[in-house]
Amino acid sequence: MVEGDGVSVRAGSLPARAELVRTGAGAVLRLSGEWRLAGAPPSAETVVARLAREQVGELAFDTTGLGGWDSSLPSLLLAVRAHCRAHDIELAPAGLPEGVGALLTLAEAVPLQSAPPIDARPRSRPLARLGGRVIDAARASGALFAFVGEVVLALGRLARGRARFRRAEFWLIVQQVGAEALPIVSLVSFLVGLILGYIGDQQLARFGARIYVADLVGLAVVMQIGALVTAIVLAGRTGAAFAAQLGSMQANEEIDALRTLGIDPVEFLVLPRLLALIAMTPLLALYADLMGILGGAFAAAVVGGINPTEYAVQTVQAVGWNHFVQGLISAGVYGAVVAVSGCLRGMQSGRDAAAVGATTTSAVVTAILHIVIAAAVLTVLFDAVGL
Repeated sequence: MVEGDGVSVRAGSLPARAELVRTGAGAVLRLSGEWRLAGAPPSAETVVARLAREQVGELAFDTTGLGGWDSSLPSLLLAVRAHCRAHDIELAPAGLPEGVGALLTLAEAVPLQSAPPIDARPRSRPLARLGGRVIDAARASGALFAFVGEVVLALGRLARGRARFRRAEFWLIVQQVGAEALPIVSLVSFLVGLILGYIGDQQLARFGARIYVADLVGLAVVMQIGALVTAIVLAGRTGAAFAAQLGSMQANEEIDALRTLGIDPVEFLVLPRLLALIAMTPLLALYADLMGILGGAFAAAVVGGINPTEYAVQTVQAVGWNHFVQGLISAGVYGAVVAVSGCLRGMQSGRDAAAVGATTTSAVVTAILHIVIAAAVLTVLFDAVGL
């Protein structure tokens, strides 16, 4: 409703009111009531239009009747201040609440920036985009090699007994990446073994050789699948956690504080995580091998009717120590890859929440990509050495 020179709108039981009162050559803007966006307070356009019609030389404020307020009040005052500056009206902000004045100063500290229209933005040519991506890839590779070099130097200091990190934190990380990962590793490995057993039984049944599903599942799980499943689970679970932890520390400037104190962040933060994953991934892979074999045995017993004892005997005959060695070596390498990928992305994180989120996603993608590359390289090497 409109009363006299003022404008008021009811917000619940209290009116939000802005009234302009002439005082000689100047005027006073009286603000009262509850100024809340939900209550539709008086608009800035209405107040500015009234101020323009009055043609005053000075404007003061009276907020003795002002109740609660939110961003609607500073928005109104910003528009009034802009009008006063444009028309050389002297402004006396003494009557404003203290918090409002601080918000107005903060709002005007940084000028508004508008993005150019899409059509006005320069468009790079396909060759330039390709060149930019090649340069970005080269820089990323250089950063990766530099980080790996720092990790190797930290391992050298550890071998000489000069590395500085908290042993208690190392054992805590061991628990987090080891024992706490058993449930998800159990479920995924059992289901993968079951799927392998079911598909193998369906194919071998055509040749009357269902018993050899034990060979298929046992060799596949022990040599590669168990270590791969464990590594991928750890990449999504542990690698992402490492990236988020270090990214949050980067955002809070904790890593900068370590450098200021003369403590190497790679030595203090990365080294315990790397050692914990290298130590626990082979053990988790062994456990994943067992669960995968049990899953294959379950599928063979239910679908193919194979006796569990026969399945166990056939598995023992098919799987040798060299196959376990392949799996354990692969698991150790995958653990190092997950740790380095997660810690690298965390150390490269920006200093805001969005950057930490992007870092977590990038850590998982980087770890899985390098796990697949490492699996291919290790397969070729094992075949070359006859392991």
